[in-house]
Amino acid sequence: MAPVWQGVLAIAVLVGALALIHRPLGAYLAHTYTSPRHLGVERIAYRLIGVDGDAEQTWPAYLRSVLAFSVLGVLVVYLLQRTQQVLPYSLGLPPTSEHLAFNTAISFVTNTNWQSYSPDGTLGYTVQAVGLAVQNFVSAAVGIAVAVALVRGFARRRSGTLGNFFVDLVRGTVRVLLPISVLAALALVVGGVVQNVDGMTEVTTLTGGTAVVPGGPVASQEAIKELGTNGGGFYNANSAHPFENPSGWTSLFQNLLMLAIPTALPRAFGIMVGDRRQGYAILAVMGLIAATSFTAMTVAELGAGGAAMEGKEQRFGTVLSTLYASATTLTSTGAVNSMHDSFSPLAGMMAMLDMMLGEVAPGGVGSGLYGILVLAVIAVFVAGLLVGRTPEYLGKKIGAREIKLASLYILVTPGLVLAGTALSLAVPGIADEVAEVSILNPGTHGLSEVLYAFTSAANNNGSAFAGLTANTVWLNTALGVAMALGRFLPIVLVLALAGALAAQPAVPATAGTLPTHRPLFVVLLTAVTVLVTALTYFPVLALGPLAEGLR
Repeated sequence: MAPVWQGVLAIAVLVGALALIHRPLGAYLAHTYTSPRHLGVERIAYRLIGVDGDAEQTWPAYLRSVLAFSVLGVLVVYLLQRTQQVLPYSLGLPPTSEHLAFNTAISFVTNTNWQSYSPDGTLGYTVQAVGLAVQNFVSAAVGIAVAVALVRGFARRRSGTLGNFFVDLVRGTVRVLLPISVLAALALVVGGVVQNVDGMTEVTTLTGGTAVVPGGPVASQEAIKELGTNGGGFYNANSAHPFENPSGWTSLFQNLLMLAIPTALPRAFGIMVGDRRQGYAILAVMGLIAATSFTAMTVAELGAGGAAMEGKEQRFGTVLSTLYASATTLTSTGAVNSMHDSFSPLAGMMAMLDMMLGEVAPGGVGSGLYGILVLAVIAVFVAGLLVGRTPEYLGKKIGAREIKLASLYILVTPGLVLAGTALSLAVPGIADEVAEVSILNPGTHGLSEVLYAFTSAANNNGSAFAGLTANTVWLNTALGVAMALGRFLPIVLVLALAGALAAQPAVPATAGTLPTHRPLFVVLLTAVTVLVTALTYFPVLALGPLAEGLR
């Protein structure tokens, strides 16, 4: 097992690397979405899809484009799975069932990458590469595009438009995700991650027996899986598999990929609104929550003693395992290098809380930024009530319409999580199937397994406790619905909020305006983020992981 001091050193290296790339990557992201120039390959893409690259869209038009593109993605991925037996490189695998194809298609289009199946034994290379890997790129680009639209809402004055979704989509894919993914894939290949199309290879073991060793285009999919905060594994063990994650440094590099864009987006936000200090304030909130979560999870695991290594890889040890678990649940990535089901109850609760916070510290690519900006709107509203003034944020008044949209945003995910968990455990017939087929460990831990699944699905995370058999008609359907509503209802509300903000004129700051770049606002926003979560989820946590951990 890796010593604790090696884990501490790894954390220092990770933080240093993030600090090193923060400024250039943030500036590059801001330039990508504000530059008036189009690249040649982008102009070709616009012609192919029939889009005027210089035309702008109102927020309803932007929303319709997001929804239409996503529905098309669901149909394509569904059909690829249902016809995979006739596709090249199918590895002789049959088509997936209707309910599994439905769940998987929604999962990858919503940037969730929840997997109710064993990937290497269910999907061939064509479906993995043409269906899933493509969605890893475009679903991440959709998230960034929506975040950029909200930032434009804050930055623009008396504007009826938010940009062009297809321009934002293409730029995010071509200028950001593709080039970084190519470099990351090469680095992973150097680190020993598999990249081939060899299929299954039978080998002779040291004892004289035989074993089947799977191959596949793993490194290329691993790179975008982490960079786009997607999380779907090529193998069933995900990033705990040595072909996906061979060593301690590749695990740390994957953490860097997960965190790179979400931690750089606040700087892009500060640049685009004309006040870099605002970006630093948002980043400070993200960092404060993330550091607290990681510390609590690590302390809980180290306190479990030798039992803490159950479900973890010896090559990573406890600290690199909890670092990965924190990063993946705080960024909506869903990849795992250890089994969260094997974590101590309180450490497992921290993984759930990371997602229940709305994954805003720093969150998924795009979704983390727009999530914390919505919470910032709530925070300035609370501050306005305390001092008896109309709340303002970045020169925009937060009125009844804005606060209604923000309030609905923060209610969507808890509603889906709690309703899905309750239906799974209370409806006759469904509850019997879940208890007898799906739950591996009954009792309080079984409740935690179901709660974790719906928390992961509704927050578009994709990780699992790994003790839940989810490939059933009910769970595939219910989790699929939770993923779809958990992705697109918030996007509807975010774009409506962006449109309302963009239409406003600038409000001049006065002596009574709350400065939103100072430590006071950082503390206020952190408190609002935590309290909104605690008040919503505490009762069900008390019945699950808290009850189990305090026994």
